Amino acid sequence: MKRVLSSLLALLFLARFAAADGFMQVTEPGLTPIAVKYHRVEVTIDNQVATTEIDQVFVNPNGRQIEATYMFPVPAGASISKLSMWINGVEQEAELLDADKARNTYEQIVRSMQDPALLEYVGQKMFKLRVFPILPNEEKRVKLAYSETIKADGGLCIYRYPLNTEKFSSKPLEECRVSVKVKSNVPLKSLMSPTHPVDVARKSDFEGTAVFEATNATPDKDFLLYFTQQDGDFGMNLVAQRGAGEDGYFMLLVSPRAEATDAEVVKRDVCFVLDTSMSMAEQDRMPQAKKALKAGLQTLNVGDRFNIVAFSTEARKWKEQLVECTQENLVEAGTYIDGLRARGGTNISDAMSMALAMNAGDAARPYMVIFMTDGEPTLGETDPEKIVKITRDANKANARIFTLGVGFDLNVNLLDRIAEENKGLREYITPTENLEIKMAGYYEKIGAPVLADVKLELQGEGTEIYDTYPKALADVFKGQQIAVFGRFKADGSRSIKLKGSVNGKPREFVYEAGFPKESASHDSIPRLWAISKIGHLMDAIRLNGEKEELKKEIVALAKEFGVMTKYTSWLVLEDNARIANRPAGAPAPGAPADRAWGGRRGDMPAEEAEKLDDGREALGAGGGEGGVAASKALDKMKSGEADHNEGFFERKKRQQGQEGKGDAVTTIGDRTFYQVDGVWMDQKAKGDVKTTKVEYLSDEYFKLLKEKPELGKYFALGDRLVVMVGDAAFEVVPAAKK
Repeated sequence: MKRVLSSLLALLFLARFAAADGFMQVTEPGLTPIAVKYHRVEVTIDNQVATTEIDQVFVNPNGRQIEATYMFPVPAGASISKLSMWINGVEQEAELLDADKARNTYEQIVRSMQDPALLEYVGQKMFKLRVFPILPNEEKRVKLAYSETIKADGGLCIYRYPLNTEKFSSKPLEECRVSVKVKSNVPLKSLMSPTHPVDVARKSDFEGTAVFEATNATPDKDFLLYFTQQDGDFGMNLVAQRGAGEDGYFMLLVSPRAEATDAEVVKRDVCFVLDTSMSMAEQDRMPQAKKALKAGLQTLNVGDRFNIVAFSTEARKWKEQLVECTQENLVEAGTYIDGLRARGGTNISDAMSMALAMNAGDAARPYMVIFMTDGEPTLGETDPEKIVKITRDANKANARIFTLGVGFDLNVNLLDRIAEENKGLREYITPTENLEIKMAGYYEKIGAPVLADVKLELQGEGTEIYDTYPKALADVFKGQQIAVFGRFKADGSRSIKLKGSVNGKPREFVYEAGFPKESASHDSIPRLWAISKIGHLMDAIRLNGEKEELKKEIVALAKEFGVMTKYTSWLVLEDNARIANRPAGAPAPGAPADRAWGGRRGDMPAEEAEKLDDGREALGAGGGEGGVAASKALDKMKSGEADHNEGFFERKKRQQGQEGKGDAVTTIGDRTFYQVDGVWMDQKAKGDVKTTKVEYLSDEYFKLLKEKPELGKYFALGDRLVVMVGDAAFEVVPAAKK
């Protein structure tokens, strides 16, 4: 049998949601690794039975005929229904290896290649197929289908797939797409991914889709999809993670029905406020804004009332008071919008005051101000602090203010503070985005409130929750889902009460939730909690000024959970190097360290280091492209989302010239590892922890892996790492030279 060599070229992404990653391995040394042309996955989940169809194409980049082996780790509990590959016009069948034979195959490859990447699959069955011949530049297409049952836990279902193909791929995948269709006889509530950006569409209460698409991509983390199935007007589901002897982490998903009757939708008063200053004449904004405003009128519901305020040098009303949403009034409003022209300056304070003055203060009717501008204040009151105060003083009747910023020439912090202090949402439309389409989507998003003045209460005694985010909940809209993150102490079952009002009448919904004594089923939750908390803390600093205690808390959280922020893009890692049995080359305890995120700062000229520090301050910019990007990034973080493809802080890192220096941090499940002098250090390995050394790829190494298969996903990092298992610390060290 020929010696197995390099290139396990992954197939990428998604199928199971438990563990499935196909790859093709060249069996002759010295050849260029096989490349993936595309990877497409179609998943249908019908009442918790998931059927996954994978279509992928591999390409031989070598100038000669080669032989390869295709391998596919089988997800636990999955039933393979189809595996097809045609070689010289003949369909070839694969060999199914049981878990023990698969383990031997994995170990053989790891030993011969000196590459532990496959160890995360230890314990799984495997399909194996010899592929010969593969001609120069020839494509080989593999199609695979399998089914599995997704178990529900309290109405919550989780679909998982490990996407870590970075360690297999010699270059990014040209195309990666996964489409998941979910159907259910029980109403669907939440449909979300805590790990990847997905486009979610709700066709009805019983059907929805989630799609992830990327080009030129190298995925490096598991894909998770959460969906919930519950009867009733509101769905509430608790997802919790708790390590032994530790306080736990939870995520509470709150979702109304996707379809609401007229009686269930809150009747509202809406004032559309449109900037008509001269700057709106640029880049064809005014015609688009008019169309978008008309689209907003179409989202009004029967029983709503509305008005329009246009502002430039001064503010002016369409009608003296709010009017009913009738066909006649909508037509008249459309005519008024057609006559608007762009001229004059930007008087934000007068526009806010005029819009809020029309609020009658009827508790049964939420008053919403939808405020759109493309510029900074130039007339009236121009001091942002005073404008915030004017707005606060004028909003005694608890109006919701939703801000929409157009372009980059605006005061981002001002608009964000107005939205934040007045229970609204913020949105920004960049010059490359279509104003009409973006605003129409925004209007749809806030078009049908179904619960106002929302509060969550924990009933009974026993379980204490703390450190929850967000601190105050906004109104809930049709088809929307809200995620609440927090910590908990004692375990047990508790009642969670969701309180609010519909058309002035109080409503309550009660959900029974279980807080576990110990659970490792949801290892993404602790990091999501940290992302949400960091987002709220950083937003508070950005909008209200920097406070040292908040900054220290952000750094501690970012370091523990591996979250990049403006304060940790140059994160010093000396604490991670301080272990009693530290590897050679690591600094002694107390020694200064200049290792920074992605490289050594000490190797840089002083002027370059200063320039990098200046770049960190882009987050605090009041306007411009940096300010808009920071606002968007932090808004996603507050809801527990990261900008998974190319986040704001990762872009700053590349702009700072660090992209070639390598990553110094990675997360695996709920663990964060930092690389110090080439050693991957588990963040949980603190201070003077004693380690048990295991020589890389030795018999003891594989014996330990067999005894503790959960170590496989950590051992896949390489030949130098320290990892904690309970109170024990294991240190993988390079094999001794012979």
